[in-house]
Amino acid sequence: MSFIVYPAIDIRGGKCVRLVQGDYNQETVYRERPEDAAADWAAAGASWIHLVDLDGAKEGKPVNQEVIGAIAGSVGIPVQCGGGLRTLEDVALLVRLGVSRVILGTAAIEDRAFVEAALAEYGDKVAIGIDARNGFVATRGWLTTSEVKAETLAKELAAVGAKTFIFTDISRDGMMKGPNVEAIVSLAQASGREVIASGGVSRYEDLERLAEYEKDGIAGAIVGKALYTGQIELAEALRSLG
Repeated sequence: MSFIVYPAIDIRGGKCVRLVQGDYNQETVYRERPEDAAADWAAAGASWIHLVDLDGAKEGKPVNQEVIGAIAGSVGIPVQCGGGLRTLEDVALLVRLGVSRVILGTAAIEDRAFVEAALAEYGDKVAIGIDARNGFVATRGWLTTSEVKAETLAKELAAVGAKTFIFTDISRDGMMKGPNVEAIVSLAQASGREVIASGGVSRYEDLERLAEYEKDGIAGAIVGKALYTGQIELAEALRSLG
């Protein structure tokens, strides 16, 4: 296992945007064409791209599949993508578009049978996105908070075949305050699986600190706002991680 930095491209209305703590009313447009952002990150040395269909997360079905397909078909590196995937047909659509790994989030709480079927059919092409607010899983684009603890969900899904989790502490997302390393390590240890950290990475030191826990299961980190504001240069981050 080697620590992977995932540049994030959040898509809303066909554009590359960032939200603050998942608030659809706090949106900043960084690129008119997400495909251009993907090309830039690939050119800077990214080995993966992380895509989120924000419209899909809100609607409960893929919405920006044209943009997703354009990126997956042109960028030349693997792409993982989530946002509103609720059926096996949704998963199959993204796989057909060239997405290497699909991310299931809300469905992990609301439709366990679907998630288990997706894991059975697609194996390691499926990652489970666990977004937590105060330790409890949030769903539907972070608009709803469940009564299920993040670590409990991770344990249950690891037992039915989940190999990769993407963990976001919502309180850190878009706030540039650094990741919640303790919670991420705790989830990795509880599940016994690889966890990709998301939310709050704002400095090179954040990435270096997360990478120190690779042996504990932290397999990578998603970086969003810090790349778009220039606080982190992707090529420099990759160099600093060796």
